[in-house]
Amino acid sequence: MSNKQRLVLSIIEFLNQSIKDGTVKQDDQESLEVAIQCIGEAFGVDPSDQAQTDRLSVKPANLLSIFDVFLKTKDKLAAPSGSAASASTPAPAAPSTADKAAAEKLKAAGNADMSAKKYDEAISSYTKAIALDPTNAVYYSNRAAAYSSKGEHSSAVLDAEKAIETDPSFVKAYHRLGHAHYSLGDFRSAADGFRRGLEIDPSNAALKTGLQNAEARIVPEDSFDDMPPLEPAPTRSGASGLAGAGAGAGGAPGMAGMADMLRNMGMGGGGGAGGGGGMPDLASLMNNPAMMQMAQQMMGNGGLERLMQNPNVANMMNRMQSGGGMPSMADIMADPSLRDIANQFGAGGGQ
Repeated sequence: MSNKQRLVLSIIEFLNQSIKDGTVKQDDQESLEVAIQCIGEAFGVDPSDQAQTDRLSVKPANLLSIFDVFLKTKDKLAAPSGSAASASTPAPAAPSTADKAAAEKLKAAGNADMSAKKYDEAISSYTKAIALDPTNAVYYSNRAAAYSSKGEHSSAVLDAEKAIETDPSFVKAYHRLGHAHYSLGDFRSAADGFRRGLEIDPSNAALKTGLQNAEARIVPEDSFDDMPPLEPAPTRSGASGLAGAGAGAGGAPGMAGMADMLRNMGMGGGGGAGGGGGMPDLASLMNNPAMMQMAQQMMGNGGLERLMQNPNVANMMNRMQSGGGMPSMADIMADPSLRDIANQFGAGGGQ
């Protein structure tokens, strides 16, 4: 499911970007926003969940850049090859000695531009060198490096593949290929590129390091099988219901949910098990999953410490120690200070 959710997140990000950059007309934006929400709910993808977004994101790549690589690769594979190509297209003439010399000068100029971080000028020089001598894999490899340096990793992938096609023994091209895929967030393809290079040069330290880094970022497909299903993003009507229940940053129930839980535990106001006011015994509290979950959340986010520093809590504890017993929900709702405590507890102490 993870790859499908990654695709869905990429689609949602593309649609949201289309709204922001004005690609979608103003009249159609509201309909598209509803469609985005429906897509997210259907696949359990919530773009507002930062942890989920970090896990599913393919950045720095995006849907358009991935699609662009696919189209260019598809066109490349669809080009005629072998005997059919040789029959329809004459083989290019071998570059002359003069062309090779001129191409080398252009390569040197491109290298100087790379050192000066003039990447567009470097790309231009390497392109001219390729035109003079398309049989030299170094020119494609260097242009791939220039494309990667300016962030155009999709173009770098194509040039690295072309360099390998021109000279399969040129090891540096495999490193360019792995680096470009890695920068696009395609760690499996990056690892494959580094691995192909190591088959030619098993002792290459740069390829080994690249492979280790890429493999460390690959998420196994079965790693998501044991995870609980992701909750769909709340609907617009459901969101208001959650807010009304007082669900806070810690996910603990609000006043209404807390009241229901306490009633179920016998704290509804005098008729429950335990001490005065219907307070349940400690075992009942410790065995109640909802109460334990709230306590763990509050300890985790500092809410319990802040709560114990509240003077209203001290007053309530004094009342209990002097025989007043645990107040009922009716007492809590009638007493503003106790109601503040319940509200703080119900919000999970989140800020």
